[in-house]
Amino acid sequence: MPDIFHDFLVKAPAAKVFEAASTPLGMAQWWTKRSAGEPKEGAEYELWFGPQYDWRAKVTRCVPGAAFELEITRADHDWMGTRVGFRLEEKNGNTTAHFYHTGWPNENDHWRISCYCWAMYLRILRRYVEHGEFVPYEKRLDA
Repeated sequence: MPDIFHDFLVKAPAAKVFEAASTPLGMAQWWTKRSAGEPKEGAEYELWFGPQYDWRAKVTRCVPGAAFELEITRADHDWMGTRVGFRLEEKNGNTTAHFYHTGWPNENDHWRISCYCWAMYLRILRRYVEHGEFVPYEKRLDA
């Protein structure tokens, strides 16, 4: 199975990165158009990207300030059962974010597009956490 991995430095404490990566308000700043849920194991998340993309996920790992993972339970076929998550390591007030999206069924066009899109979204996450920048949802892949 192909997987997606991105490691990047965020000039902010792990708690701040965790909040952006795991809370509905944080996710809506860089990934979803809107979302709902609670960052605790077993909770269900609504991940809304528009009427055609009303997805769901279950929190499978939640360690405040250190790790957060969602298992996708309703989405496009290729995303079903995949896991999207972060492991965070803080050192001297900066955080290395280890992002992953694992469990893809095969290396297809959707996987290849997602590799690119994740890099773009994670850049927006970093800019949001470090500088408070907000990019409207419709402009995120052009930012």
